[in-house]
Amino acid sequence: MAKPPLQARAWRPPRDVGLRGPFAPNTALKHLEIIPVPGSGPEDVAVDADGNLFTGTSEGHLLRISPDGGRIDRLAQTGGRPLGIEVHPEGWLVVCDAHRGLLRVDPNTGAISELVTSIDGIPMRFTNNCAVAADGTIYFSDSSRFFGIEHFKGDILAHTSSGRVIRRDPDGTVEVVLDGLDFANGVALAQDESFLLVAETGGYRVTRLDLTGPRPGRRSVIIDNLPGLPDNMSSGTRGVFWIALPSARNKLLDLLLPRPGFLRSAIWSMPDRLQPDATRITWVIGINGDGDVISNLQGPGDGYHYVTGVREHAGRLYLGSLVEPGIAVADVPQ
Repeated sequence: MAKPPLQARAWRPPRDVGLRGPFAPNTALKHLEIIPVPGSGPEDVAVDADGNLFTGTSEGHLLRISPDGGRIDRLAQTGGRPLGIEVHPEGWLVVCDAHRGLLRVDPNTGAISELVTSIDGIPMRFTNNCAVAADGTIYFSDSSRFFGIEHFKGDILAHTSSGRVIRRDPDGTVEVVLDGLDFANGVALAQDESFLLVAETGGYRVTRLDLTGPRPGRRSVIIDNLPGLPDNMSSGTRGVFWIALPSARNKLLDLLLPRPGFLRSAIWSMPDRLQPDATRITWVIGINGDGDVISNLQGPGDGYHYVTGVREHAGRLYLGSLVEPGIAVADVPQ
């Protein structure tokens, strides 16, 4: 598939302070339990009330894994690339498919129906991650208007700021609630649903949208200049929001982002091996609603890396990866 052309916007990223302070290196995720899956790239993980795990693979399969990991069922084949997954309050699965849009999947029959495929008549390019409110309202991210998942690095390099968060009400009404995001990615709701958070992978930050309170609709950045690229998010216990970070910042990328568009276009035209690439690390963090870092869990990335999803359930963390052939499991730190 030919690469889309790069229409680059200059952006000067804040100076990378590296892995220090609240992000100091550690080995909390050095020893992980791995649940192999039939396929590759279980990008996100959802868990139902019975402890069953759900994930999607690069081959387009949706999988259900028993709580002990001993049984794996292929629920459905989306024909696309399933990414973020949530369990709807009514029990069905909300699936963000990068190619097809926002899907509803019956976990009993595997039946698939499309919930949202376009905005204002224009097909979405990159449906990525979602969060579901108690009343069934769905908030989901569309990462880029210009690049699909096969060429996601192009959006990071071009810094298009074309990502958005979209709300789908239970009656089917669809509205863009946040726009102009730098590669909108993970979405998570506060436990009381008073605000939502969205990870801006290309901006190295997390943005908050107040949904209730004195200033509903207020948009603010709660944590900025992260030393890594934030990906999927999920709400945990005790007010913690878990964030997967597949990579630390790339020095070449930071150097290129303020440069003229023609230079970045030249880099984009080169083979993938010459593009800015991910660092090898295992990494998730936990923050509160104000952006304070509560947990910083890392590993060397030699046994499992490129973590793109994280889910807390019953005292354990379940990690997904865009490239690994399994789900990793670790205990929630005390």
